[in-house]
Amino acid sequence: MSDLSDTGYWGRFGPDSIERRMLRAVERDVGLRLRPRALVLGGGSRVEVEGISDDETVIAQLIANQGAYKPAFRNKALADMFKLLWVRSQLPAAERAVLIVTAEVTPALGGWVAVAAHDLGVEILVFADDTVRPLTASL
Repeated sequence: MSDLSDTGYWGRFGPDSIERRMLRAVERDVGLRLRPRALVLGGGSRVEVEGISDDETVIAQLIANQGAYKPAFRNKALADMFKLLWVRSQLPAAERAVLIVTAEVTPALGGWVAVAAHDLGVEILVFADDTVRPLTASL
C-alpha cells in the first residue's frame, strides 16, 4: 500500500476543501495515493485529472457539488464519465476509472446513466461523512 500521508501536489484543493477530503476517502478505499495531475495525451492534447495514482492504474474525477440538486449536475457527470473513459483509453496502465460524487449529485446518476457507467467500467462512488460507498449501496 502506498504512503497515504499528506504529501504531493494538491493543486487548487486547499487543506480543508471537500475535494481533498473526497480524494483522501478514495485513497483509503483503493489503497493508493491519488493527486491532481495534468497529462499530455492523444496527439498532444492536455487534460487535467482530479486524481491519479502514482502508477497511473487509477484515475478519478470529482463532483463535489453541495446544496440543492440542479439539472446541470447531470451534464457534469456525463462529461466527467466521458473524460474518464478517454483518459483510461490513453494510459496503458489505467485499470480503474472512478467518478466520486456527493450525495446531492446522485439524482443525476439514475436510470440509464448508472447502467451505462457500469457497463463501460466507470465506478461511481458516493462521498459522505468522509467515506465512499458504491452508488448502488447509496440508493
